[in-house]
Amino acid sequence: MSAAPVLLVEDRDGVRTLTLNRPHRKNAIDNATWDALNEALTAAGRDRAVRALVLTGAGGDFCSGADISGGPSPVHPLYRMRTLTDVTLLLHELPVPTVAKVTGVAVGAGWNLALGCDFVVATPEARFSQIFARRGLSLDCGGSWLLPKLVGLQQAKRLALLAETIEAPEARELGLVTWVVPAPELDAFVDDLGVRLVAGAPVALAQNKALLNEGADRTLRDALAGEARAQAMNYATADVPEAFTAFVEKRPPRFTGRWSVAAAQTARAAHTTQGRP
Repeated sequence: MSAAPVLLVEDRDGVRTLTLNRPHRKNAIDNATWDALNEALTAAGRDRAVRALVLTGAGGDFCSGADISGGPSPVHPLYRMRTLTDVTLLLHELPVPTVAKVTGVAVGAGWNLALGCDFVVATPEARFSQIFARRGLSLDCGGSWLLPKLVGLQQAKRLALLAETIEAPEARELGLVTWVVPAPELDAFVDDLGVRLVAGAPVALAQNKALLNEGADRTLRDALAGEARAQAMNYATADVPEAFTAFVEKRPPRFTGRWSVAAAQTARAAHTTQGRP
């Protein structure tokens, strides 16, 4: 009898869901799971049928962090950290919107993977901890970069140095959780969020995500240059004229992300004719 896969992959209506599947370990991430995440995130970034991605855990918990139950590894930590770095960057730079659906515990690397998503939806019972200091370790999976940007330096130090466990309502107040949703409503809420994200213009959403991520470390001049570049790319898709046509016809737009320079030039002319910049 073959072992259950450590990562479940499900596609539905443009939303790809990745489920950490080690519930007996509260979905602690072992080497096989890191490799599976690397492969799955790489594939999602290359698949244009994927318009949004949900990351969650099986069995009532999100993720209890990296699995250290096996004791010291013969592999040098530098090489092990490269795997974590690759997964963190793949998730952060994924060109589609990402949602962490959190139940139970999200600690250590598990919490930082959730924070690396664009949205975090959690139940009131969810618990979070930057547990590293309790293990004699320092932050990883981007925690040292994410936390100060999300909560400010002092609160980031509190979370990292004291390694406290906080509940979902407090995490929401700190800006570490986007929505707190009762457990019976969680699946429906995330499903609806996925529908709304899939309905968006894929190129524009990808550009917005990249601009916001890049803007955290750039000057206003750099940000304006990036916005100009992104807007030019948007105008080279069929989504811009489709949005204008849908507005005139009073219907929801049907975005595809299709490359269509000629159509975009037509839309630009229409916008100008209507007195729009």
